[in-house]
Amino acid sequence: MKKTILHIIDNLGRGGAETMLVKVVKQLPDYRHVIVTLHPENEFGAEVECAALYCLHLGSKLKAPLAAMQLRRIIKKENVQLVHSHLFWSSVIARMGVPAKIPLYTTIHAFVASSIEYRPWRMRLIEKLTYKIRKSTIIAVAKGALKEYFSFINLKPHDAHCLYTFVDTGVFNNSVATTKKCDDTFRIVSVGNLKEQKNQRFLLEAFTALKHENITLDIYGKGPLEEELQQYINQHNIKVTLKGQATDIQNQLGQYDLFVMSSLYEGFALSVLEAMALGMPLLLSNISSFKEQCGDTAAYYNLDDKNDFTEKLLALKNSPLQLEDIGAAAKIRVLNNFTLQKHITRLKALYNNAVDNSRPAMHFN
Repeated sequence: MKKTILHIIDNLGRGGAETMLVKVVKQLPDYRHVIVTLHPENEFGAEVECAALYCLHLGSKLKAPLAAMQLRRIIKKENVQLVHSHLFWSSVIARMGVPAKIPLYTTIHAFVASSIEYRPWRMRLIEKLTYKIRKSTIIAVAKGALKEYFSFINLKPHDAHCLYTFVDTGVFNNSVATTKKCDDTFRIVSVGNLKEQKNQRFLLEAFTALKHENITLDIYGKGPLEEELQQYINQHNIKVTLKGQATDIQNQLGQYDLFVMSSLYEGFALSVLEAMALGMPLLLSNISSFKEQCGDTAAYYNLDDKNDFTEKLLALKNSPLQLEDIGAAAKIRVLNNFTLQKHITRLKALYNNAVDNSRPAMHFN
């Protein structure tokens, strides 16, 4: 009989953590999978393949203890052997609700010191207290994120691993159909939810200085800042288009010359990995997670200086050979380090050790 893993996450909107979870569940058929969400949003529909899907319908965060009790009942009903939590509130509820005899893994998807979610002192206190009560095994999506988590929350590691985010190179590859350019416009693309973390306002403000250049920017994604960003675009008459959310982004990216992101912080950005897998050149904000992710296969700019962004953008526009070189290097980096197959192999080893009651030793590699 297959052993059951329960995955708990805030919702199934199309974010990086959610996309990873849906893909991982498909790639581990040796286990029986149960998914629990705190909220009912589900943008994947039939793509979600699991034995059971539950929603705890968490309204107020004050009801987290009640949600933990619901989770415990689900664990008993489904005869769960391992629980894997993602994101802040799902992990808090898992730590309160998962019985001590059941292994609990928690994935940290961001560099917490710069994360908006961890900014209030009470959130850091909740994280620290629940970890001390229930020492889950920590999995972080980057080495820097792993080390920062324990230092920032001021915790002593119990059991910790780095497991990089992955890209499915079977989907994101150069053989997909692309829309060919029909003019000399230099086309830039950015992909990410329209929220404070992604900092798209920086790009819009920078584009006010590019009105007379033959350069356009398309932004794919949706989120709470959509109306505000659109108002700015209209008011300043800049060459930026909000394209909404695309479920086939791999088929859209081929029409662009450059991929950009202006994030204030990330964990290990899935959209950047997808662009790298397609061999796209990248111009990214100079945050530590992007540098760990891309190394010297991307160009970086200073988030405190919009002129730095525009100067580097124009330099890349006028250097087609450099664009080609960094795009090719980015693709090689992905294939060597961040494939779905590498991720699944390591994750499966961690799961197997846990359900076999053999706890892996702590390491930070």
